[in-house]
Amino acid sequence: MKTIAGHIFTILMIGMTSVLGAQNMNTSPDNTKSVIFSLGERVSEKYFKGNAWASPLVPKEEVFNCPIYNVTFEPGARNNWHRHPGGQILLVTSGTGWYQERGKPAQVLHEGDIVRIPPDVEHWHGAAADSRFTHLAISTNIQKGDVVWLERVSDEEYDGLSRKDKK
Repeated sequence: MKTIAGHIFTILMIGMTSVLGAQNMNTSPDNTKSVIFSLGERVSEKYFKGNAWASPLVPKEEVFNCPIYNVTFEPGARNNWHRHPGGQILLVTSGTGWYQERGKPAQVLHEGDIVRIPPDVEHWHGAAADSRFTHLAISTNIQKGDVVWLERVSDEEYDGLSRKDKK
């Protein structure tokens, strides 16, 4: 999943770690920030299971046409199955998480990973059971429509992934 851009992103994150000193990359000491950005507002339990926060970094607007959110998941938290008519890009900034497309095996995500999600592909993403997880979520081609939320990822589906990761 890594590209040249991914490696550059990782190098920048390592630089940020140096600037931040010994600070834990999962949270700030006061627990109000993710790695770099504010946690933002707690997200709706209607679309997420567990505790998660979203902070709008670039709002939905016509000029740039790509809203960007910093999204932080507590261990075990995840969003529902969903799709984006215009696609989505995820840039993982800290922790360990999961990404899964409908009908495909789940992928473990780590800091520096980049996921390009084509338009209308049903998927979900969230934290591993034992790690906080933060990513930047970039909605692309938003003129094609807003996110379409679907059913929850069941506990059975999620718990099965966590067991596979420990093998």
